[in-house]
Amino acid sequence: QVQLVESGGGSVQAGGSLQLSCSASGQRASYMGWFRQAPGKEREGVGSIDSTRVTTYADSVKDRFIIWKDNAKNILYLQMNSLKPEDTAIYYCAADRGWRTGRLLTPSIFGYWGQGTQVTVSS
Repeated sequence: QVQLVESGGGSVQAGGSLQLSCSASGQRASYMGWFRQAPGKEREGVGSIDSTRVTTYADSVKDRFIIWKDNAKNILYLQMNSLKPEDTAIYYCAADRGWRTGRLLTPSIFGYWGQGTQVTVSS
């Protein structure tokens, strides 16, 4: 089992920045990711870090968002810059064990999820 707890959400004006954190505990996750879900929309991948520590980003956030993991503390971070109103959503941290590489933006390949944290971007 992997337990995930997100923090760092909040409200910000367009153009601003926020940093989300995901603290992982329990068994060691091999790959992790960030997802988001806006009202009335499906959950979508934002970015991930695979088992070889390679990061991948959705086209909609590329060059604005950065993912990294502090392995010593077992915390996954999401730095969000140049935020837009369309980034408004509940953001979820996800993880799983095993070995996966590549573009990991599909929710179904993650078995462990955090409770989510709200991000609201106003225009």
